Amino acid sequence: MYRPKKYRKDEDEFILPFLRKFPFATFVLKGDHLLATHIPVLIDESEDGKWRLFSHIANHNEQKEFLKEDVEVLLIFQGAHSYISSSWYEEADISTWDYSAVHVNGKIKLQSEPELRESLSKLVANFEKEQENPLYYDNIPKKMLEDHLPQITGFWIEPVKVEGIAKLHQSYRSKDVKRVVSKLDASEDPIKNQISEDIKNEHNLQ
Repeated sequence: MYRPKKYRKDEDEFILPFLRKFPFATFVLKGDHLLATHIPVLIDESEDGKWRLFSHIANHNEQKEFLKEDVEVLLIFQGAHSYISSSWYEEADISTWDYSAVHVNGKIKLQSEPELRESLSKLVANFEKEQENPLYYDNIPKKMLEDHLPQITGFWIEPVKVEGIAKLHQSYRSKDVKRVVSKLDASEDPIKNQISEDIKNEHNLQ
């Protein structure tokens, strides 16, 4: 990933909260050509501070043929982003795009059936907990679960390279940063509102 030094965010204090906040990732691996799927991916953290990721894909996905032990894959997690108009600055400048992202290169470890069941239970619990009437994995009819399991393959991703980036108007004049934030805040687009909050946090603006 192209990352000028001033935008790099490689510390766990940025990476781990980012992965929790934006768990829907682009999963890329090399088959006969580059293949990509969009899937939810969660973190499995150990008490010693180490972590890995887990997810699953459908067996009829063309990636399945190439999903093997120790194959290297790339996961792309993307945060809020927005076009920034040069008309927002006090003086004429070049327009740009603010954004944040994390890339994780990792090695595949295929899951056993018990590991897959546990992963699915954690995945459902992570998202159902916010529902008004949550339906957890163990409450889904047993026959449905038994019919579903043979149709998917679960896997761990052991990270070998992790890169974060947050391009949030670093090195710009304070007055221009504030003008950008005001324009983003005025938008009815929640994604623009979120990137505004990211810029404020980066620049310690209230």
